[in-house]
Amino acid sequence: MNKVKVLITDDSIFMRKLLSDLLEKHPKIEVIATAKNGKEAIEKIKEYTPDVVTLDVEMPLMNGLQALEVIMREHPVPTIMLSSTTSEGSLNTIIAMEQGAVDFVAKPSGAISLDIHKVKDELINKILLASKSNLTLFKQPIQKEKEILSSHNIYSKIDLLGNQRKVGDALVCIGTSTGGPRALQTLLSMIPKSFPAPLFIVQHMPRHFTKSLADRLNSMCNITVLEAVHNQKVEMGTAYIAPGDYHMEVIKRAGSLFIHLHDAPPKRGHRPSVDMLFQSISTLENYQKVAVLLTGMGNDGTDGLKQIKERGATETLALAESEESCIVYGMPRAAILSGMVDEVHHLKDMSNRINQYILS
Repeated sequence: MNKVKVLITDDSIFMRKLLSDLLEKHPKIEVIATAKNGKEAIEKIKEYTPDVVTLDVEMPLMNGLQALEVIMREHPVPTIMLSSTTSEGSLNTIIAMEQGAVDFVAKPSGAISLDIHKVKDELINKILLASKSNLTLFKQPIQKEKEILSSHNIYSKIDLLGNQRKVGDALVCIGTSTGGPRALQTLLSMIPKSFPAPLFIVQHMPRHFTKSLADRLNSMCNITVLEAVHNQKVEMGTAYIAPGDYHMEVIKRAGSLFIHLHDAPPKRGHRPSVDMLFQSISTLENYQKVAVLLTGMGNDGTDGLKQIKERGATETLALAESEESCIVYGMPRAAILSGMVDEVHHLKDMSNRINQYILS
């Protein structure tokens, strides 16, 4: 059996030792080298050709973001970021995933986490998943994709038509996991400011990081992107991201939609859960709906999609991201195999199709 060869990068010799010991115990992983900063990591990638790199976000000499930029440009390799939960650390982690990191793991208690064993299973699972990820997707910057998409005439047409829709009779719900931040940036940046529907998003991500994700996307998109707040009234042209560690549902009260957050037990290991969001959407009557499943591991969202389709099949468009553009082809694949998906699209075409359907 070929083991996954891992390079560990952390400025703390103690953390390098802890991580090495933790990973070496797994029968499918081999730690082939360690590095104390980004510069050394780049050199050791050339020397050892690892299958996966773990990269600390905050390091001296060359930090994780700086190193990642060089790695993805010169020697692309699946990379997992190790991050603190500070506001700066979480924002840098979101930026890292835009730049090509497959995923991240939050250190339980800061830069030197003696309790790193608490995230052992998560780290191992993400390393094994990263070793199978579609790395070719990281070789084209998101900005280039955005420039290509912006040239499509449909967007100028949408801006002119956006205000013709009656308020509140359409909505979009999106579920994603591994690779989601990058996918959401591509999709949401192509939604026009006058978009005549709200968007509800579940991204599998722990608390603190969803706020940084929402703020980052809000700074880059025409629409407003927010981390959802309990009892918040829903507005058109706004995307609501479920906060980490809370389920998000959408309810109707006095003729308006509101956000409902709660901390019920995780559903199939996830909180927030895409299934939970989609199931709440299924109960809303007289709405034109688009349900979207993007890149991610597992099958969260498939059961919820079934409920949406069963309760209003004629007014719901179910979309799944194609294998070609998925970093991890898990959640879309599960939905497609269920027979509930109407159309499959490359990520670069997804926002175009959503706009066409909502405005048709």
